[in-house]
Amino acid sequence: MLNTLLGSKVKMGQTFVEGTRVPVTWIKTGPCVVTNIKNMDRDGHWAVQLGFGERNLKNTSKPLQGHLKKINQKSNIKDQKLPRYLREVKLDKEPEFKVGDVINISDIFKKGDVVAVTGTSKGKGFAGVVKRWKFRGGPRTHGQSDRERAPGSIGQGTTPGRVYKGKHMAGRMGGGTVTVKNLIVVDIDSQNNALAVSGPVPGIPKNLLIIKKIAEGSLEELVEEAPQVEIQQVEEEGKSDEKLASTESTEKTETTEKEE
Repeated sequence: MLNTLLGSKVKMGQTFVEGTRVPVTWIKTGPCVVTNIKNMDRDGHWAVQLGFGERNLKNTSKPLQGHLKKINQKSNIKDQKLPRYLREVKLDKEPEFKVGDVINISDIFKKGDVVAVTGTSKGKGFAGVVKRWKFRGGPRTHGQSDRERAPGSIGQGTTPGRVYKGKHMAGRMGGGTVTVKNLIVVDIDSQNNALAVSGPVPGIPKNLLIIKKIAEGSLEELVEEAPQVEIQQVEEEGKSDEKLASTESTEKTETTEKEE
C-alpha cells in the first residue's frame, strides 16, 4: 500500500486544537502522477515512481522525455509541462494503480496521522568547529590571544601518524538530507492540495519534501502533550467595584479612629 507523497514547503503558521495553540508547517502535497512501476520479475522489487511539480518541455532532456511518454493525458501534464521531480517509493506488493494515474492528498493522509518528513536542510556555508560541532573552544586568558575558537588537538603523534576519518573539524555546514519523525497531520486542505503538520520541517520554502505516513493517530495527542496552564476565575466588574468601595470605606473609618 502506498503511504508516501511528494510535496514542497510553503510556510509556517499556527492553529488551535481544542484551545491549544499548535505551531504548524503548511506543505503543498501532490497531486503526484505515477510515472513508472517496477515489478518483482524485472526489477527484483515492487516500487512506484512518482512525479511532482512542473517543468517546461524545452528544459527536459530527450531521454527523460522518452521515459515520460507513457503518461497519458489525464495526468497533470498540460501546456507542454512535465513533472519536475521524480522519486521512487518501494512497496511490499503489486500496486493497485497504473502509469498515468494521479494520486491526491486525500488518497493517503487524514487528520491525526503520524508522518515523517524528509528534506534538504538549510545550507550555512563554511563554518568553524564552535558553530558546526558545538566545541567549547580554548581559554580566554593565560596568554591566549587567538585560540578562543580553535579546535585544539586533532590527533596523536607518530602513532597512528594520521587523523582519524570522521574527525569533527571545520567545513561546510548544513545542506544535507534530514528526516523529522513523529509529526502529526493537523489540517488538510484538499482543494489547494496542502496539509499542515505539527512543528517545523527541513529546508527553505519551495524545498522538495517526502512525506511518509508511519502510523495512525489522533489530534488528542497534541492536546495531551501541551503544558497545562492554571486558569484563575475573574470576578465580575460590578462585584469588583463594590469590593473596592467597601475597602476604601473601611480604610477611611480606620483613619478617623486613629485621629480621634
